[in-house]
Amino acid sequence: MNRPLSDQHWLNVHQDKTLLSHLLKKVEQAQGVAIARSGVQIEQLVALQAPARPTAAPGAMHGQVALADDPDAHLDEVFGALP
Repeated sequence: MNRPLSDQHWLNVHQDKTLLSHLLKKVEQAQGVAIARSGVQIEQLVALQAPARPTAAPGAMHGQVALADDPDAHLDEVFGALP
């Protein structure tokens, strides 16, 4: 029979999931969750912020993109090859 050592804290998986779910709801509501040991904060749960996507300035790719004179010229061949 497995018995916990005196310094181990055992928590039922269901209890653990319920607690984590509760903490994540608080984080989603923009309420950070501080995790402390003996009254001293050791960690903090905060919502991830999506990285800002840089927006290219208009014309930033000028000269980097080339189009054929007639980009649709090969479509007859492509569609002709389809069953």
